Amino acid sequence: MHSPDDIQYAMESTRVLLEPDRRIDTFGETRFEFLLLSELMDSAGKIRIRSGEVEALKPQIVRPDGYSEIELEGFTDKARERFDAMVEKMRAQGQDLAFLNYGFRFKRGQVNEEIVHDSLEVVRDRVMEAERIAGNPAKAVIEGVDDAWEVSIFKFSFEMILRSWAINRFDFQRRGLL
Repeated sequence: MHSPDDIQYAMESTRVLLEPDRRIDTFGETRFEFLLLSELMDSAGKIRIRSGEVEALKPQIVRPDGYSEIELEGFTDKARERFDAMVEKMRAQGQDLAFLNYGFRFKRGQVNEEIVHDSLEVVRDRVMEAERIAGNPAKAVIEGVDDAWEVSIFKFSFEMILRSWAINRFDFQRRGLL
């Protein structure tokens, strides 16, 4: 398990280089594809590219305050511990986590890995250019930390929740659910 400092470092180091055009649907499922770039810890000039998808599943229920949790499917128990530590760190920083009451559930699909022998800057530029040309509205490109890469995926997921929150709240209010 990673220490709180490792998790904090991963959160601070993670950058979303390309954000998906869409947001998390309030009453449906939303699938995001990702490319996660990370430099191998003990190997200069080696970059790991992880590709996969994260799905925000349809919320099932609005939960009372005491039952606020995000469900994670396809993530390991260690990932759950990392996620919980990240949430506690965000709470300690005073961030508003009211959105946790809305039954968000995330499912991680299979993740593929590739090692590229080049500098991070060159790989980043090449990947970003390829993604600009492809124009996939559901694609995210993330730069993160290799050994705590799931923290980078969690941070991206949290950012998508936060960016979607205003639209989701409006949809809930419009239907009389808030």
